[in-house]
Amino acid sequence: MQPLAERLRPKTLDEYIGQKHLVGPKAILRQMIESGHVSSFILWGPPGVGKTTLAKIIANKLDRPFYTLSAVTSGVKDVREVIEKAKQSRFFSQGGNPILFIDEIHRFSKSQQDSLLGAVENGTVTLIGATTENPSFEVITPLLSRCQVYVLKSLEDADLLELANKAVLADSEIKGRKIVFEETESLLRYAGGDARKLLNIIELVVSSDENETIRFTNEIVTERLQQNPIAYDKDGEMHYDIISAFIKSIRGSDPDAAIYWLARMVAGGEDPKFIARRLVISAAEDIGLANPNALLLANACFDALTKIGWPEGRIILAEATVYLASSPKSNSAYLAIDEALALVERTGNLPVPLHLRNSPTKLMKELNYGKNYKYSHDFPNNFVVQQFLPDKLKNTSIWKVQDNPSEKKTGEWLRFLWKDRF
Repeated sequence: MQPLAERLRPKTLDEYIGQKHLVGPKAILRQMIESGHVSSFILWGPPGVGKTTLAKIIANKLDRPFYTLSAVTSGVKDVREVIEKAKQSRFFSQGGNPILFIDEIHRFSKSQQDSLLGAVENGTVTLIGATTENPSFEVITPLLSRCQVYVLKSLEDADLLELANKAVLADSEIKGRKIVFEETESLLRYAGGDARKLLNIIELVVSSDENETIRFTNEIVTERLQQNPIAYDKDGEMHYDIISAFIKSIRGSDPDAAIYWLARMVAGGEDPKFIARRLVISAAEDIGLANPNALLLANACFDALTKIGWPEGRIILAEATVYLASSPKSNSAYLAIDEALALVERTGNLPVPLHLRNSPTKLMKELNYGKNYKYSHDFPNNFVVQQFLPDKLKNTSIWKVQDNPSEKKTGEWLRFLWKDRF
């Protein structure tokens, strides 16, 4: 028997749940699909949010040859064979270019992606790719420039509850039994915005309960999942849960927990580059100016990992993990850029003060561009007090010194220069 998630897979956009920003009324993907004019695009989002389902809906909706490849099992030879079939089928198709759907396109090597370029560019195929990884990192630039990227979001609780109720009413295997959702907090938490995970949990609870009335409570859901830890996650979809625990352990300065979660990812076959990228982000976001060397080491980890490969790369990841977890922490830079962005949103395009403007032409000089600017290096300590923010934001404080030795020292220096400002 097919899994519940497969039995309930939507076949039309009206049956599709979630992603209203893409498939809701007048949304871009709905308009594209309903018009029949589909251009190449990549769907980027976490597991279980409807990427493959959207591709299959397009296959059902459009009268075009539709080919599917999985990046996990396909090579350059398979790509070329499909492109050749697509060339032949174009002569017999009146509805537009054949569509090639590639699941997990981020797993394609550079040479595999290169083999797609010509066919996508000349219209032999319309490419639809699906990925859980950032296409900016995993898809080669020439291919990415030929595709629009659409971001899919984790499903909202309301979407998941709608799906749960649909499963109870629509699935023939469940419909004859009385299902009562008394509590849904655990169900939604374990699903984590993932429709497939939600349906797997429901199927697990229903199949393990022989009572005529099946009650869903927080306790029952938690108990069933602890008894069957793989039943709802057999494809390794704890991906986002474990990386979250990993980063939070680093942020919480617990090297033991951080190295444990690293081991879980290594043992589970996680992409080492995915882990390394998250270490670089953590070094900037969570450690920041409390230890600027952390970003250098995390970046060196990423670079060394690409050179060394596996399995020795696990040692490089472990070194960076322990170093970051053991470092003092600061998110002052992270808070500062977010505060600055909010300030820009509130105040708009404020003019640059005249003395800071560039003055390459005679007219600009006549308009006082650059006039009265003081060159810092001409003054003691290579510093002189002058205004650098727009007039309306004069003396605004954005970056806040946090309580760690590195930033305290920086703060003392800035207070020495600026007196009361810091």
